Amino acid sequence: MRRPIVLVPACTRQIGPHPYHAAQLKYVDAVVLGADCAPMILPALGAALDLEASLSVCDGIMLTGSASNVHPSCYDQDVLDPSLPQDRARDATTLPLIRAALERGIPLIAVCRGFQEINVALGGSLYQAVQEVEGKMDHREDPDASIEDQYGPAHDVILTQGGAFQRMLGGVEWIAVNSLHGQGVDRLAPGIAVEAVSHDGLVEAFSVPSAPGFTLAVQWHPEWQILDNPASMAMFGAFGQACRAFQARREGRA
Repeated sequence: MRRPIVLVPACTRQIGPHPYHAAQLKYVDAVVLGADCAPMILPALGAALDLEASLSVCDGIMLTGSASNVHPSCYDQDVLDPSLPQDRARDATTLPLIRAALERGIPLIAVCRGFQEINVALGGSLYQAVQEVEGKMDHREDPDASIEDQYGPAHDVILTQGGAFQRMLGGVEWIAVNSLHGQGVDRLAPGIAVEAVSHDGLVEAFSVPSAPGFTLAVQWHPEWQILDNPASMAMFGAFGQACRAFQARREGRA
């Protein structure tokens, strides 16, 4: 039996004189090492993407983090800081992909930008600069620190008692996470259930109970050194199990 196929939507990147569709190795590795699935990178084609063809071959979707942000026009705001990177091609690819995948019950796991994309796709909004919101701490990484320090534990998140995420992690009340984001959830979209918050009240994890399939989104980066993090392995392990169950149903083996 083949491994389930997990779509990993790409970002667009300018590398030298040429534009690329790109996905970081650590996200692809998380699909392989954590979920035991087969990643397939999906180009950021926007309106040119054939959604039906793409969804017909996949058993799950992983939405990655990125240096870019969801464009504020997607949630009816103007750009607060024009110096921050945007990726309109990725927005045009992932937002309809998310809605279509949720309708079909395709398992979905999301990290950082992907977490924010799900909230926007379902009608929520974002803080464009969390550090400027009264009562919120600065969740950005130190750009002068080493990559190991940037991705090291930054703060705790408190898990929702009795929530799906807490059950997934064996009933723990909190976990330590890294923090490398300047934006975050402001207005939570309808149908989303909060699964974890930071001590300043910022939403750090959520699920979509109204969706027929597995959905988990987190604001931090569990893919970083995934083999050394039991909580991250539990998350991606549960996602992989959901992908295998979806594959079995799709192939008529369930």
